[in-house]
Order: sequence, then C-alpha cells, then structure tokens
Amino acid sequence: MDYTILGRTGLKVSVMGLGCGGPSRIGTGYTKDQKNTKEESIALIQQALNSGINFIDTAEIYRTEKIVGETIKNVNRESLIISTKKSTFRNITPEDVYKSFERSLKALGTDYIDIYHLHGVLPEDYENLYSEIVPTLLELRDQGKIRFLGITERFGSDTDHAMLRRALQDDVWDVIMVGFNILNQSASDLIFPITLEKNIGVLIMFAVRLALSRPKRLKEVIQSLIKKNQLDQNDINEEKPLDFLIHKDGAINSVDAAYRFCRYEPGPHVILSGTGNSDHLKSNIESFSRPPLPEDDVEKLKKIFQNVNSVSGH
Repeated sequence: MDYTILGRTGLKVSVMGLGCGGPSRIGTGYTKDQKNTKEESIALIQQALNSGINFIDTAEIYRTEKIVGETIKNVNRESLIISTKKSTFRNITPEDVYKSFERSLKALGTDYIDIYHLHGVLPEDYENLYSEIVPTLLELRDQGKIRFLGITERFGSDTDHAMLRRALQDDVWDVIMVGFNILNQSASDLIFPITLEKNIGVLIMFAVRLALSRPKRLKEVIQSLIKKNQLDQNDINEEKPLDFLIHKDGAINSVDAAYRFCRYEPGPHVILSGTGNSDHLKSNIESFSRPPLPEDDVEKLKKIFQNVNSVSGH
C-alpha cells in the first residue's frame, strides 16, 4: 500500500481509504447481493487494516461507526486516521452537533476524531452552516476533540460542485470530499487547482458506482449523456464504451480502470473504496498497487468526457 500526505493536515494516509458508506456500508447496507453479519463486517475492516489501509471513513448516517469502533478497539489509535461526519440533511443547531459528536466518539471508542465533516452540504445551505455551525466545530477543535475540519458535497445532485466552489473561498476547511470519476471529471478543472494551491486534503468519493461496475447501467448513462450533447456520439462505442481500456498493457476491467484513473490524477490524496465483499476488497487493493493507465488511454478518456458535468456515475 502506498501512502501520501493529506495536504496541510500533515497526516500520512494510505492512498486507498476504506469507505464505510455508499450502497454497501461494509456489508450492512442495502445492496441485494451482500448482507454481512456484524462479525463479517468486522473481519472486512480488519482485512483492510492488515493490507496497510490506515484511513477509515464513516458517518453517523451510515450506522457503521459502532462496527468500526469494535474493530479498532485493540488497534494503536495513533496508527489510524478516522474520518466521520455530521449529517446536514435537515436544519441543525450547535446543540445537535455537540450531541452527534459525542455519540460518534462513543461509537468509535475514541476521544478524538482526525477529520470531522459537515456531510452532504447543499449549495443553498452552505452560508447558514458556515455562520451557525462552523464556530462549534472550531470550538471542538480548540478542545482537541477534532484535529481537522472537513466538508463533503451532495454529489448526486450537485454534480458541478457548486457548494465546494463556494466553500473553498473560506479558508477553514482542511479537507474536502468530492465526487470524481471517469464519467464526471469536472473536479479536475473546478476543484483541484484550488485545493492544490491551498494545500487542502482531498478525499475522492464515487470513483466507482453503478455505472462503472454494471455494463447495463453504463450504457444507459452514456446514452443519456449523448442526448444531453455532453458526449460526442462519434467519440464512443455506445455498446462497449470503456472496452478500449482493457488490453495487455492497460486495465484489468472497468473497476480497475476507474480506481487507477482517480488514483493518479493530480489533486486527490485518498480514493475511497467501499464494499461488503472480501474478494472485492482484495481486488480493489490490487488495483491501487498497479501503475497509472497508459497515457494514450487517459488522454482519450479526458477527450471523451471533457464536457460532462451532469452525472455522478451512480
């Protein structure tokens, strides 16, 4: 496992992070093909740690904090980077934040959080959250309970990063979580130049979702993008849109291509990968050990999808 420094936080982090949210929620979620027992999910997290992953991302809304806490109770806390989040899906008050934060600490079995995010912030909610809630986060940071402040976008609806473009004008966020993948590369132009300039840590979500793991869904997304005039029909094979990436010197499959594309893009630090399946976790880890995709393949991907900003890849 390779490691990097998470921007101005100075934290040494594995380039692959274990995501405990998404559809799988380490096997506790709503995917039809995988439903783990608690013991199986704990074993999955332990497998990730044994592979060298030291970055774990969870959130109160995922309901996986307690499983993470049970897994890490006998692990050297200083060897781990724990990221969790406060939901913003309804109006929240400072008191809500205090209560949620204490619940997260208890569930995780720790007395501090490395990165605490405002979760899934919509553009229209940002100003109020900044003025009403950020002072509470700063207070918790001053108490030593939070090391660094983070913020995550609602990429499913905010596919052109309007919220993060606004948030990055304020110099309070040490870490951001942004949607980025082969299909929607808009963060390369809209977000990464700013985070690189300000040395802000960047976590990538949505590197692989349904469209990059299920061929039928990918075809549907491609067809919709052609109808929106965000893709040139002459640039892509509608039946097998990403098959050109699979060859002797290229990717193993579309999921492998997706992780490697994000892994080597300038700007991201940690690419989050979530699964409830041990074999999937192993194959994802292997993708992170492989070199960049061939330069010609990357250039072709960037040409094909250069105008796309309307899909999340789900």
